Amino acid sequence: LVLSGGDAVLVDPRELGLARVLQLAHLAQEPVLGAGLERVCARGVVEEALEGQEKGFEADISLEPEHAFGEYDSGLVCFEARMLFPDGVEPGMQIEGLPEGAASEDMPADAIYTVTEVYPAHVVLDGNHPLAGLGLRMHMKVLDVRSATEAELEAGSMGEAVFSLLNGAPPDAQLH
Repeated sequence: LVLSGGDAVLVDPRELGLARVLQLAHLAQEPVLGAGLERVCARGVVEEALEGQEKGFEADISLEPEHAFGEYDSGLVCFEARMLFPDGVEPGMQIEGLPEGAASEDMPADAIYTVTEVYPAHVVLDGNHPLAGLGLRMHMKVLDVRSATEAELEAGSMGEAVFSLLNGAPPDAQLH
């Protein structure tokens, strides 16, 4: 995590305590932490807790939805004709923008839509982030603090995401 003061803070991913968040986000096809965590930090809550801390610092942080991935917006859910989608479309798939010929008006053209349900006549699409509406609780442990490199400062990141979900467990399954 690159802080605005120019420090690069390495956080122990085993200390993040996000098993339930990962379980709830099983449909996410994008990094949940890393770019996602840095999106949260851009709002200052996590960065504020880490600013000026040293190796070994630990903190419990709770983020309300508006400080994490945003509130759930039912206006970002739409129904489109099943015939607009290829054979094999199923819940969990994600598409960039609405399909050509979509009937829904006033929907963001650049949103990533998650297929949440498939019916014979229509498909339900949700443009919310898979973690929208959920609060996050994290226990963070700082492993190291150093000056960020020029590349890290330019990118605003230390690199790869801490976690990425490719094929997560269903919401009712245990992870451990």
